[in-house]
Parts: sequence; structure tokens; C-alpha cells
Amino acid sequence: MSNSFSYDEDWASMYEKHTSLVGRISEAEEAATFLERFSSGRSAFELGIGNGRVAVPLSERGVKVEGLDNSDSMLKLLAKRTDLIKACKGNIANFKSEQRYDLVYCVYGTFTLLYTRDDQIACLRSAAEVLNEEGVLVIEMRVPSFDGFVGGQKTSASLVDEENTFLVAELHDPINQNLTSTLLWFSDESVRRITERVRYVYPQELDAMAECVGLGLTERWGDWARVAFTDVSKRHISVYRRTSL
Repeated sequence: MSNSFSYDEDWASMYEKHTSLVGRISEAEEAATFLERFSSGRSAFELGIGNGRVAVPLSERGVKVEGLDNSDSMLKLLAKRTDLIKACKGNIANFKSEQRYDLVYCVYGTFTLLYTRDDQIACLRSAAEVLNEEGVLVIEMRVPSFDGFVGGQKTSASLVDEENTFLVAELHDPINQNLTSTLLWFSDESVRRITERVRYVYPQELDAMAECVGLGLTERWGDWARVAFTDVSKRHISVYRRTSL
């Protein structure tokens, strides 16, 4: 991914523990169940496949999953988990494939790690081009919220338990729709620091960008369990189909 966050080797080694602590590993099966129904032809492609958190349970359902990621470290973790998934290093903003897929998906807000509008539109265009005629694109991302920001800044504790404390400092740039966040992870006697920059996108803007590349919204849910999306939802799962070939 150009102009985007990339996992270094140290952070990649902690990724599974981090996602477990924030509840993302436990919901991977739920995500795979949701995605499986769009893989009737048994082919799927993940943008930002990482260590296979969702791709592995989806492949265990008989779906042939391939993927793309910009981190060598995360791809190594995936290769250690399974040899059933074909994944390569690349930029999700601009990618090509001779194969056409029933499903292309991007989860956990990975799409927003492309922090310019041009890169985000390029990603949607690339995804549309590798979908087959009946294929769908599924994107998971947070709904932007700025509660607690003062002067464009916010510091909060996102997780506190007996062994771990997550402190998050965020800086908001409303002109470019960028959020820069720094996570300080205190665990036992160690402290880890990870910084990322995202370009947040409102659901309506995502729909408009998708329309620009020939994709139309067909479903939107509040989570992988298909809870209704409402004005108080904190994230959305959006499903798009091709409107032009």
C-alpha cells in the first residue's frame, strides 16, 4: 500500500495477541460465515490478508482464498499457518489479476490505511476489475466518531485488564479526513508503541466512491452477525455489486 501503514516484524509478532485482546479473533468465524455466502463459486480475494485471521477460517469452508498484503512479516505468519492460501506482497491501491473472483473483501478498517482519496478510489477500481459478473465486494470499517476530541486531539484508555493497558493518543486533521493515532501498549514490564495514519470515510462517501468505479451498494449491516445498521452503529459491513461491465 503506498502512503500507508506497514507492520514491522516486531509488531507483526504481536498482532495475534493484540487482535485477541480486542475481540477480533473470536469474531473471525462469524466473519467467515458472513463471507462464505458470497463465495458460491468458491473463489475469494482478500485485500490486506495479514496473518489470515479471516482468510484461514474462510478457506476451511472450502473457499479458495487468495490475497495481497504489503507486509513481508505478516505474509510469513500466514505461510506458517497454512499452505492452502496463495498470497503475495503488493499494493491494494493498485493491483491486477488475470483471475476473476466471486468475492473480494477488505476487513478491520484496512481500507482506511490508504490515506488519500485517490488511493481509496484506485483500490475500489482495482477490486471492481477483478470481480466476475456476479461478484461482490465486501468492506468492513468503523463509522467516524469524534466524541471526546478537544482541539483536534484525544487521549483515551481503550483497554485495561490485569496484564495489559492500551493508551491511545489521536490527532484529527479534518481537512484531509486523516486520523493519526499512537498506541502505547503496557504489558508486564514492556512498552510497545505503534503509530498509524488513516483516512476515515463516511458510509455515504464510500458509496459515492464505489459508484464512480461501477459498484452499487446492495447491503449494509452493523456487524458480521447481520445486525441492522443504524445511526448509532459504530461500524458497518457494506456489500457492493458491479453495476457496469
